[in-house]
Amino acid sequence: MITIQNLDKAFAKQKVLSDVTIKIADGEKVLLLGHNGAGKTTLIRCLLGEYRPDHGTVTVAGHSLAHERVAALRKIAFVPQLPPPIRFTLNELFEYAAKIGHCDIDKIRKNSIYFGLNTDAHDHKAFYKLSGGMKQKTLISIAFSRDADIFIFDEPTANLDTMGRDRFRERISADAMKEKTIIFIGHRLEELSSVVTRIIELDLGKVIRDEQA
Repeated sequence: MITIQNLDKAFAKQKVLSDVTIKIADGEKVLLLGHNGAGKTTLIRCLLGEYRPDHGTVTVAGHSLAHERVAALRKIAFVPQLPPPIRFTLNELFEYAAKIGHCDIDKIRKNSIYFGLNTDAHDHKAFYKLSGGMKQKTLISIAFSRDADIFIFDEPTANLDTMGRDRFRERISADAMKEKTIIFIGHRLEELSSVVTRIIELDLGKVIRDEQA
């Protein structure tokens, strides 16, 4: 269960989130919509504990992000829209991700191949030098390799090729994902219409729509 209660967040004099209250039950598949500047990214960063709210609370499985961030994030896998400029080689990144994510490096490699990433050809390349699509496939492969209960995908198919998008839809529709909680951040419903169970829309930092898909 994710509980966001009366959340406010401002930067300088600009209020980005205003009294946002959302409860997401285990197993829900939520599409978070909103134009640029609506507050989606700020909301997710509060959910990940990267931003501290000015007012309100965020809890994941009963753990407060303000006081128990490590416990709250233990079962969350997150794929950002803009991959960070990681200087590890692909092989080093896999080893690091397996260590901190408590997952099997062989599983990461198998997922990479499933998503169409040629790891043998790119193992010794720096992650930040890979193409946008290859970076996204790498991070998605790592996310699906973790024993997570909650998955957060920010524009997950934006840089994927046709095969990558098809494989992503296959994976999120698989039986193994039915009990998982998934939050998609995006603009397009059609790609996820068969999976999404709930739509939440933000505008100017407020929830203006919250309905079953």
